[in-house]
Amino acid sequence: MTRELQAGRRGVERGEARQAVVLLHGYGADGADLLGLAEPLAPHLPGSAFWAPDAPEPCAAAPMGRQWFPIPWIDGSSEQASLDGLERAAADLDAFLDHVLAEEGLPADRLALIGFSQGTMMSLHVAPRRPEPVAAIAAFSGRLLAPERLGEAMSKPPVLLLHGDADDVVPYASMDEAAGHLTGAGFETYVFTMQGMGHGIGPDGLGQAVAFLRMKLGLG
Repeated sequence: MTRELQAGRRGVERGEARQAVVLLHGYGADGADLLGLAEPLAPHLPGSAFWAPDAPEPCAAAPMGRQWFPIPWIDGSSEQASLDGLERAAADLDAFLDHVLAEEGLPADRLALIGFSQGTMMSLHVAPRRPEPVAAIAAFSGRLLAPERLGEAMSKPPVLLLHGDADDVVPYASMDEAAGHLTGAGFETYVFTMQGMGHGIGPDGLGQAVAFLRMKLGLG
């Protein structure tokens, strides 16, 4: 049984959305951490409903925040607990994306994902395993989990990977590693380096993500 994810929503009124953008936060944060992006994004993605769910579990290393799955080298959990947590959270997120599409009355190709850090890992894990491709994934400062399992992909949405070259949390090299695996598996893949940026979302990266989403959502 999947867990229902609590989420905030901003943007156009219900029933008026032409597309939905789901914002997926990182380890130790929550949905509110990224929902604030709705305001600056809205003028550039007109007609959007923005959703930002909370990850399903309290974060072991940051009790006020949430986690999608445990991270052994941070919280002391086992590798098996991390893998089990990933699979359970993947099912939760998959069900949540279905919920968003049903609530907004939209098809899968009107859904875009913006992930950060662990939220990027979830985006890249869940979206390809959905039978109908989402419009796009903008993936900040994360990595591709279990690249050897890309053969499980049921769809291949376009992906933009963005990473700061001064990231001291998730290595910058993770971007090129993910790009190599995704491209090799037949995904339309782009990369962008946020110069001098640490573990975060830089203004230049956000601008690139907006342009990418506009293109893939047919907004000009």
